[in-house]
Amino acid sequence: MSTPELANSYAALILADEGLEITADKLQTLIKAAGIADVEPIWTSLFAKALEGKDVKDLLTNVGSGGGAAAAGGAAAGGAAAGGAAEETKEEAKVEEKEESDDDMGFGLFD
Repeated sequence: MSTPELANSYAALILADEGLEITADKLQTLIKAAGIADVEPIWTSLFAKALEGKDVKDLLTNVGSGGGAAAAGGAAAGGAAAGGAAEETKEEAKVEEKEESDDDMGFGLFD
């Protein structure tokens, strides 16, 4: 991550921790107070717009909790169906093994 991105990220975290609204002006003020000079105002505007109306603390606590729960819940709900699906997968694997590969026909990657 570049310095402007890091500076804006940390400034946004500070504002969120204090319970303040994240705006471009407040981000720029914190970055200047930290003595970081090479951050262009466009970065603060982008970060402010990206985080507008979002709860940063909620975003941080829910990182990575998106897709795994639905897949686990679906597998638990379809217990009997999962057994049948496992048998179908085994049959498909056998069919795929019988197909000829490129190596069997004399075509190799380094020929």
